[in-house]
Amino acid sequence: MMARALELAQQGVGLVSPGPLVGCVIVSATGEVIGEGFYIYEAVKHAETLALQQAGEKARGATAYVSLEPHGHHGRTPPCSTSLIAAGIKRVIAPIEDLNPLVSGNGFADLRRANVEVLVGLLADEAQRLNEKYLHFMRTGLPFIHLKLAISLDGRIATRTGDSRWVAGAEALAQAHVLRHENDAILVGAGTATIDDPLLTDRSQRPRRRPLVRIVMDESLRITPESQLARTTAESPVIIFTGENIDESKAQKLEHQGVEIVRSGTVDLKAVLQELSKRSVQSVLVEGGSEIAGSFIDSRLVNKVTFFVAPKIIGGRAAPGAVGGEGASTMAEALGVECLEVIKRGDDFEITGYPASRKDAG
Repeated sequence: MMARALELAQQGVGLVSPGPLVGCVIVSATGEVIGEGFYIYEAVKHAETLALQQAGEKARGATAYVSLEPHGHHGRTPPCSTSLIAAGIKRVIAPIEDLNPLVSGNGFADLRRANVEVLVGLLADEAQRLNEKYLHFMRTGLPFIHLKLAISLDGRIATRTGDSRWVAGAEALAQAHVLRHENDAILVGAGTATIDDPLLTDRSQRPRRRPLVRIVMDESLRITPESQLARTTAESPVIIFTGENIDESKAQKLEHQGVEIVRSGTVDLKAVLQELSKRSVQSVLVEGGSEIAGSFIDSRLVNKVTFFVAPKIIGGRAAPGAVGGEGASTMAEALGVECLEVIKRGDDFEITGYPASRKDAG
């Protein structure tokens, strides 16, 4: 039943930010599933409320399996803990606590005060992984950073001439758009933005509540008003982080087109992430290029990595490697990656893992 609650919660991907993914299953004393629900931000009603509505009077004496601690405060809706108590739920099983300071522990405390049995910990690892972006944001106040790169067997992301279309195949490309769908924003460097002139849109064909925010780290403002990004701000927001010594007439033209220019510089990545958190950006997919990937790795700000590895050997001294930056000076300083998952995508392999120092999803 808890696995089903997590499955229901997953249906809210792209539709809940800045809230968490939540699913609920209500089971009668005889073991019958009498209510199910999952949270979608625009629908306002929480997973527990929807499941209780389905269950009706059968909810009395029943057990609620909820993928995250029921909230116990008045926000956009009344407390879910109060709704569960009023419906006569006798037991609530949840895997983890909600780290939102307005919720954290309060929902469980409300239930226990009303003599509702509360059990915590079932499928906790799976629940943390499901809500890793939300939990990280609540714990740190910074967006969750997922680094995604497509590389050849010899670790190149492009040829010596800069040709990078396409390193990986169609199946990997489709999955890359699924990753875009799962995040609030996508981030690239000035080189990628100017050389590739990308759109950086979510083409997964899946519904999303908020448009994907497109971010460019461009210290000297190399991007042009004629770029695809600048010409499509009405479809999806574009934020350019740049320095102070830029062509102001060019900046004004970009701003007139709807581009947001943030003149805070690109060197202090943590400051950039703090700016994004003010805009309720809870997760960022970093797609390159090499120097941007290296900067995030060097700064130890990456929370998750995905490499699409194509069975190709590009070669060439001038062909860019996947990760630039300063890098490790010794093997002992190399960033370890744990909890690896390997999935075959057509001819390519998708390898996903977590930096060793940040393997906990929360």
